[in-house]
Amino acid sequence: MSRPTTDPFAGFGVDRPRLLLAASTGGHLTQLSRFARAAGVSSDATWVTFDSPQSRDMLAGERVVWVDYIAPRDVPGTLRARRVLKEQLDPAGFDGVVSTGAAVALSAFLWARANRVPGRYIESVSRTDGPSLTGRLVRLMRLANTYTQHAAWASTAWPHTTSVMRGFARELAAGAAAGGGSAADRPLRIFVTLGTIRPYRFDRLVDRVLDIAEQGDEIVWQLGETTRDGLPGTTHSLMDTSLLLEEARAADVVITHSGVGTILQLLGEGISPVVVPRERQHREHVDDHQLQIWQLLRESGVAEPYTVDQLTRAGLLSAAAHRTTLPGDNE
Repeated sequence: MSRPTTDPFAGFGVDRPRLLLAASTGGHLTQLSRFARAAGVSSDATWVTFDSPQSRDMLAGERVVWVDYIAPRDVPGTLRARRVLKEQLDPAGFDGVVSTGAAVALSAFLWARANRVPGRYIESVSRTDGPSLTGRLVRLMRLANTYTQHAAWASTAWPHTTSVMRGFARELAAGAAAGGGSAADRPLRIFVTLGTIRPYRFDRLVDRVLDIAEQGDEIVWQLGETTRDGLPGTTHSLMDTSLLLEEARAADVVITHSGVGTILQLLGEGISPVVVPRERQHREHVDDHQLQIWQLLRESGVAEPYTVDQLTRAGLLSAAAHRTTLPGDNE
C-alpha cells in the first residue's frame, strides 16, 4: 500500500478516476453515498451492494453489481461475492476501489488485489474507538489504504478523514420556539424503524414503545427481522428509502435503532430522532458498535439518545419539539 492522503478519493493517478464503490446496505452504503457525492465522483462509477428496496431506491440510475446478502462474519458469502465480481467486472475499467464496509468490502478488495487495482477503506463513523473486524482484516491483509472518521484514534496507518456526521446541530422546531401547541396536548404520530440487519431482532424496543404509547397514538412500524403479530398501527417488514423518509417526515417523532445509515438519513431531513442502540448482550447485534454511535450522539447533543430502559414518553415529546440543522440551512 502507498502512503495514504487524508482524502480517500485522491491519489489514483488520474483526475477523474473510474471507481468501484462497494458497501453493504444500510449505514455502510449511506456513508459511501455521502462521501461519493461530496467528492464529486463521476457518473461512470460502478456500485457493489446487496439487492434490497433501500439500495435500489438509493442507487436508481446507477451502474450496480448486485451480490447476495453476506451475513456478519460470513466467510463463504464473502468469497461467493468475490466470484461474482470476477465474472462481471473488467479490471481494465477501474482505477480504484473505495469501500466503507462491511463484509462486501473484503470481497471487493480481494478482487482488486488480484487485479492490481488500488483500494481505499473508510471505517464507519460508528467505530469511535478503533476499527471494526473488517477494518482490522483489511489492514492486516494489506488490501487497501485505511482511514478513520475520528481524530481520537487516527494514526499513520489510519489517517483522519472528514466525518459524515460533521456539522449537524439541534434546535427547537419553529412551532415549539414560537410557543405553538405542544405535542403533549394530543396523540402522537410515531414512526418506528428497526433496520434490516439479519438475523437480529429488537423486541425490547418494540415492547418499550408499546409501554409508553398512549391511547390514540398512531404508530407505523418498519420491523425488519423483528416479525410480530397484533401490533397496533401499520407494519412493514422492509421499506424503500423514499417511503421510509415519507413516513418519517409525516411523523411527530421518529424512533430508530442506532444504525448510522438511518440516523444520517433522518438528520439530513431535519428530523431529530429518538435513537436506541441494539446491544450484543441481548443478542440484538453481532457486537456493540451501535453503542458507540449512540455515545457520539450523546456527546454531540444531536438527536435524542436513550437506552431501551431510559426511553420515556417525555423523550418522545422532546424529540417532537426539536429539529436538526446543517450549516447554511437558514441562509
